Amino acid sequence: MTQQLQRWVRVAPEGVPVWGLLEENSVYRVSGTPYGAWQRAEVLGVVPELALLAPVMPSKIVCVGRNYAAHAAEHNAEVPKEPLLFLKPPSSVIGPNAPILHPALSQRVEHEAELAIVIGQRCHAVVAERAWDCVLGVTCANDVTARDLQRSDQLWTRGKGFDTFCPLGPWVVTGVTAADFVDVAISCRVNGATRQAGRTSEMVFTPAEIIAYITQVMTLEPGDVVLTGTPAGVSRLYPGDVVEVEIETIGCLRNPVAMV
Repeated sequence: MTQQLQRWVRVAPEGVPVWGLLEENSVYRVSGTPYGAWQRAEVLGVVPELALLAPVMPSKIVCVGRNYAAHAAEHNAEVPKEPLLFLKPPSSVIGPNAPILHPALSQRVEHEAELAIVIGQRCHAVVAERAWDCVLGVTCANDVTARDLQRSDQLWTRGKGFDTFCPLGPWVVTGVTAADFVDVAISCRVNGATRQAGRTSEMVFTPAEIIAYITQVMTLEPGDVVLTGTPAGVSRLYPGDVVEVEIETIGCLRNPVAMV
């Protein structure tokens, strides 16, 4: 780690979302945004008494499918020769501890633990060697998927796009480099039992390669989120479950599951 790590959060102590910096358990108000000039101000409260919102509200969430060979294998799918892209809508975003709503349309909803990259500046047609210059930081994500609908549809939009199907958080960690996430542990637990356990070194395409590939097609804006794929071990979620995505260096994203 070459810089000081900072944990950026969003909270709404007075009903209006504001940026904050989390230091130990205290949240400090921030004047400005992490995408530009800012100053730390007074303490707003402490966690967990002060509820955390999704740490970012992206204009788009760009995702990569089958970026871990073992995950592709568990679905009897080939590893793609180029990053396999799809989108999740901004309306799918929720924060830590918010419920994932199991839709009545699906009979099989599954978790997918993923490293999420948060974009820090507008970028288009960047090369992989410079891609990390565009990154604000990283957070945990759960690419919740209605697997039966994903398999039945030609496109993945419906199976990936339900409201609450993109938990993010609990914070955005800034001050990290590409080298810091070459080989970190990523796991998912359901009701305390480990379902997924992988490492980012198992990715087929690195985050920098993914960003470069995406920006040949579309411009990424500050706050946009890139999901980098999930390790093997995805499994079914049921109403009443509690699912946790944990990534080394970042923290743990926890969400209950409820029926719509």
